Amino acid sequence: MEFVLDLINKILNNYLPHMATTALIHFMPLYLFLKFLHFIFRSLFPENVAGKVVLITGASSGIGEHLAYEYAKKGARLVLAARRRKSLEQVADMAYWFGSPDVIPVHADVSKVEDCQRLIEEAISKFGRLDHLVTNAAVTPLYMFEDLVDVTNAAPAMDINFWGAVYVTHFAIPHLKETKGKIIAITSSAGYLPAARISFYNCVTMQASKAAVISFFETLRVEIGTQIGITIVTPGLIESEMTKGKFLTTEGKLEVDQVMRDVEMSVTPILPVEKCARSIVKSACRGDNYLTEPPWFKTLFIYRIFFPELVEWFQRWFLIPGPGKPATEAPSKILLDVTGLQEYVYPASVLSPHIKGD
Repeated sequence: MEFVLDLINKILNNYLPHMATTALIHFMPLYLFLKFLHFIFRSLFPENVAGKVVLITGASSGIGEHLAYEYAKKGARLVLAARRRKSLEQVADMAYWFGSPDVIPVHADVSKVEDCQRLIEEAISKFGRLDHLVTNAAVTPLYMFEDLVDVTNAAPAMDINFWGAVYVTHFAIPHLKETKGKIIAITSSAGYLPAARISFYNCVTMQASKAAVISFFETLRVEIGTQIGITIVTPGLIESEMTKGKFLTTEGKLEVDQVMRDVEMSVTPILPVEKCARSIVKSACRGDNYLTEPPWFKTLFIYRIFFPELVEWFQRWFLIPGPGKPATEAPSKILLDVTGLQEYVYPASVLSPHIKGD
């Protein structure tokens, strides 16, 4: 028996990699061709969401707000959820003005399972169906992990970013199956790319929020098959309150810190939110499995796969100053200050520290 196991292991170790490589070389061109044809077909015959019911979490600002407007322009009926009541009602009024025949704002905190259940129940009670679920609510921690005095202060990142998406999806699935609906999971490119100070936002080894969300929805796609379409969106830097500098501090509070925003984002261009929202709705109606906005961010994934050590070294060198030096002396901040590129790569709206109140 031991001889047989050794023989099987030798075959797998010595021959399987060569067979897999050969199969990849021969079948990849055909696979890519068929995938391209499928993309063309889906682009020619996208889903018409007029009259359909779309639920969006985190809809009071940023991507969530502008997704509401894009769906409204297509005639969808909307259920909008967020913690900020007045801001949410303003977005609901604008969505109605943009063309949605019916909009209901629901004050809800997705980190609370009872709120997520109530959110779905209100959508079904009002409209009797659910066609698209957009899980968008999120917060962004910004600090070095070792600076946390109380590690439990990082809990809101997981409670909102991960559990908020899981809770609302759990209650929505039965209704989405009835309509053969879709889930649009707004995650982040940070889920694939390591960056200092946002370990609870992106770091896979710490089961952090955005990487966990990506993994969750990829697994869910396997489990439910074609009953519900799932589009996983991995935005890069998008015009929002986060790129204004709104972060979760080590004390567990949300504050605006534009200096640290500049340290973390440096000269990376920030995409206008209207363009991002338009691409997301188009991708969802097309039935894509993945979408990255802006598209050039995909090149960073390639570097992450083939040159992981190089990516880690660069991130460490670029974002972290020398021992004992303040974060403002990081090469990322120095480069931004010296070049003066901020006014060219940042939309005007993110230069102001003002964010919506309740």
